[in-house]
Amino acid sequence: MSLVPMKTLTIRKPDDWHLHLRDGAVLKAVAPHSAAHFGRAIIMPNLVPPVATARDAAAYRERILAALPAGSGFQPLMTLYLTETTQADDVESAFADGLVHAVKLYPAGATTNSQSGVRDVGKVMPVLERMAHIGLPLCVHGEVTDPAIDIFDREAVFIDRVLAPLRQRLPELKIVMEHITTKDGVEFARAQDERLGATITTHHLIINRNAILAGGIRPHYYCLPVAKRETHRQALRQAATSGDKRFFLGTDSAPHVDKLKETACGCAGIFTAPNTMACLAHVFEEEEALDRLEGFTSLHGPSFYGLPANEQRLTLERQDMPVEMPRSIEADGETITVFDPMFPIHWKVAENAS
Repeated sequence: MSLVPMKTLTIRKPDDWHLHLRDGAVLKAVAPHSAAHFGRAIIMPNLVPPVATARDAAAYRERILAALPAGSGFQPLMTLYLTETTQADDVESAFADGLVHAVKLYPAGATTNSQSGVRDVGKVMPVLERMAHIGLPLCVHGEVTDPAIDIFDREAVFIDRVLAPLRQRLPELKIVMEHITTKDGVEFARAQDERLGATITTHHLIINRNAILAGGIRPHYYCLPVAKRETHRQALRQAATSGDKRFFLGTDSAPHVDKLKETACGCAGIFTAPNTMACLAHVFEEEEALDRLEGFTSLHGPSFYGLPANEQRLTLERQDMPVEMPRSIEADGETITVFDPMFPIHWKVAENAS
């Protein structure tokens, strides 16, 4: 890594270990923004209907590749949506073919398009046992859906009720705690061995729950898991910038057209793909940890998934004046709002990044 203080930073090209690309017109609109700055991404399978079989994943991968700019080297790393009828043989075959790099566990009803998810982890144990045997990671949306549990406590309760018992029962299963949002998540991950990793999003390093609620309801800061108290945000920042290999970037960039966000019952999701790297450079600079940005964005994730780091490089440049960020993009006549960090950003990705 080449580092010139306050001016330029060159790192291996980053990867995004948790990305929503959607489908159709939205896919065509958003995919180029991830492809511009990232070498690979773990693609979320929560379409309607879900990407639940190897055949589904292969077809979705072809649609993603068709949406990329000509000459793009971006690699979509596919996942399967775990249901209570998922077949272990199909999962193993997809992994053996190199098509699938993880399986995603959504607790039923936890987030966008999770209706087909898991209600009883016991019913998917045969699949999880096979995954543990073959070394296929499980990506987990770590929230309980019990209506008696406060939404701000659902991650911590999931760790106690589901994740900790699962680790005890299948310690050899590789697990990714996706988009952790709490000090509880950070502490649990730190107490585990190398078979557990945790992704952290760009927006959870920047916003707390005040962004959603203070001074009026701001739907473009609403996501799931929901942003928590400032103490949790500070714990996430410390983890992300610590150099600990258990923590790596998963943006959870989750586009929705504005008419579905700005409504009486708006969708959860924040679209961060266009400005994630600039925002992260700001965060790591604030934490005096720019020398650890490459680990978080480009090295720890590949290491966990057993993949080589990207050979290409990406250069970030610090400008004297704030960089103008895009406010939205268009998708077939609709707009999708881009994440606004609510403070000036002085970093940008160099145009010759490759």
